[in-house]
Amino acid sequence: MRNYWSLLPAILVIVVLILVYAVPTIINPQWTSSIMALFRSTPVPDDATPEEARRAAGILGPQQLKSRRMLAITMVVGALALVGFNISLNREANGCYQVARAFGAVDGPDAKDPCVDMVYGTFMGNPDGTSSEEKPQPVQYYQVVDGKKPKYLKWIQNAPKYDEADLLIGTVGKCSSDLRVEESDDQIKAVIDVDVPCPEDSNMSMTAIKLKKPLGDRKLVTVDDQPITRINPDMDSWFTVLKKLATGG
Repeated sequence: MRNYWSLLPAILVIVVLILVYAVPTIINPQWTSSIMALFRSTPVPDDATPEEARRAAGILGPQQLKSRRMLAITMVVGALALVGFNISLNREANGCYQVARAFGAVDGPDAKDPCVDMVYGTFMGNPDGTSSEEKPQPVQYYQVVDGKKPKYLKWIQNAPKYDEADLLIGTVGKCSSDLRVEESDDQIKAVIDVDVPCPEDSNMSMTAIKLKKPLGDRKLVTVDDQPITRINPDMDSWFTVLKKLATGG
């Protein structure tokens, strides 16, 4: 999984350079103006007017002081927004990666852009119905979409809408169209309608299941009525992200 700092080094260099100029300017714009005036190589003409001499010495007027301070504040806000934007992108990528791995995806080329390639909503297939295979393959995990709705659904491709899903079942992309879900009064049975195990893959297709009635205390089972494991993966909260940034996690 990508470290939260991995996208930031170049951004942080830019931010530090901005802050080196902006913070002193916000405190007193005259400081930075006077320092920059020391590096001017053009000599002041002998017949320079008082205003030209003041400008050459870096002395600012009231309006210039105000405009320099406003510019510095804008630069600081822009720098913080740039850092926040990159942290947000990293948070989304890490969240999608965690979800895909939780449902059984392995590391591979799709991990380069997890929210696009590693986890996505199922594009084809209708999961309703029974299996036609004598020895279908088991489903390993499911997630309930209720109460605390999964935030990662806002960022993946072809994501199901919250009101269109009661359950989410993840299968590797090659087997997503073979998922079969049968709902009865006492249980919900989910299997993969193939006679050989689905090969491991670095992407995971999330199939939304809309139940005919509330889940209640009904169990989710798979082949041979074995229970399916309920999991609840999601993106890290902003508090967790900030904690990992502070600790280098």
